Amino acid sequence: MPTSQAAPTELGSERIGKLLKMYAVPGIIAMTASSLYNMVDSIFIGHIPGIGSLALAGLGVSFPLMNLSSALGTLVGVGASTLVSVLLGQKNYKAANKVLANDVTLNCIIGLAFMVFCLIFLKPILFFFGASDNTITYACQYMRIILLGNVITHLYFGLNSMLRSSGHPRTAMRLTLFTVISNTILDPVFIFVFGLGIKGAAIATVLCQAMALAWTLRFYTRKDNLLHLPKGFFGLDWRIAKDSLAIGMGPFLMNAASCIVAMFINQQLLKYGGDLAIGAYGIVNRINFMFVMVIMGFNQGMQPIAGYNFGARQYSRVKKVFLLTALWATAVCVFWFAASEFFPSLMVGIFTNDPELIAIADKGLRVMNPVVLIVGWQMVSTNFFQSLGMVKKSIFLSLSRQLLFLVPLVYILPLFYDVHGVFLAFPCSDTLACIATLILIHRLFRKFSKLKDGDEPTILGSSIS
Repeated sequence: MPTSQAAPTELGSERIGKLLKMYAVPGIIAMTASSLYNMVDSIFIGHIPGIGSLALAGLGVSFPLMNLSSALGTLVGVGASTLVSVLLGQKNYKAANKVLANDVTLNCIIGLAFMVFCLIFLKPILFFFGASDNTITYACQYMRIILLGNVITHLYFGLNSMLRSSGHPRTAMRLTLFTVISNTILDPVFIFVFGLGIKGAAIATVLCQAMALAWTLRFYTRKDNLLHLPKGFFGLDWRIAKDSLAIGMGPFLMNAASCIVAMFINQQLLKYGGDLAIGAYGIVNRINFMFVMVIMGFNQGMQPIAGYNFGARQYSRVKKVFLLTALWATAVCVFWFAASEFFPSLMVGIFTNDPELIAIADKGLRVMNPVVLIVGWQMVSTNFFQSLGMVKKSIFLSLSRQLLFLVPLVYILPLFYDVHGVFLAFPCSDTLACIATLILIHRLFRKFSKLKDGDEPTILGSSIS
């Protein structure tokens, strides 16, 4: 593992291909493990005797609310991690430590506020997100426990992202692997041995994250680390908070939009296909999530390299890391397409034995993913703008696919194709979003072509100052 002192130097001097492997591989392993972490609950819940299918639907209904919680964590964590990467590139270590401290404080404040609000209005929220009388009990049982551990979740994911940005990608990977393995062990114990059902899955999830967070906090209290929590770190610097939240606004809006879109999708699925259609979408979503997380692993590897070199004004290296990341992400999408089109039943069957649920999810997976070949570079482009602090472009790309394109199609296409129209809305919106992304990334690279290493980046417009 690279030391905290060496990592900032190597980000600006080592070969881009080697650096991307060094930072992306742990990120890919961590993010793939993270996707498996989410899938483990679904797999075990789907096989609870007598209630598996409805419990899966209840879990699917809770997914938008979990997405919203994740969005708030991203608002703080991604922005803070991006700031830290740039500040390390500028060798401003004192400011980087202050950003870390703010990250902890903001996550505690936002996490507590979200927990209290959602626990008070949990049932109305879940009904709004598509719950029915058949699934509300399971959704509430799961989400009450998840919400009680919301601060733990925010801090764990926020500080894990900070580990990657500060030169410790392998440590972040090991912690994620620990949570996956421990969750895989504890899930069947709490669900089946202790007889807690869907509540047991939630308890195992929070407990595993709490153990990983305890180690991470201990790591960041060591003063021999270049990036560490200063004494009395619970104070809040509103200037840093404002910068961090502004940079994190793009990915926050993307995740928040996912929450809103998932709500509309669940409502349409309930209308045209019932509870089983929601359960099927939950299965398909988790399968797709696994491939998305691999691409996000590449993005996480790209982010500190792009951020550091942008701060150091080494624009040739910034361009190279983007192009290489986009190429590798596209390679992942080729495998994603093949798996979706040729082996859907095999993947769906992992989650349930219900033949009706399998049939709906099988068809949904085939319909949703015919254009995923072009999705990878679009995701990389969105993250690239965010890595450079170009907030407006990142926000636009984050919102375009989901709110501008997907939501209208989710309501229009089912009028012609019934429940399958909901699934068909995804490839249509992906195509439109890729066209918009191509226009913006082309304009950015035209501006990059006018810059030489060492030049002021003012020609690029909005960026981290």
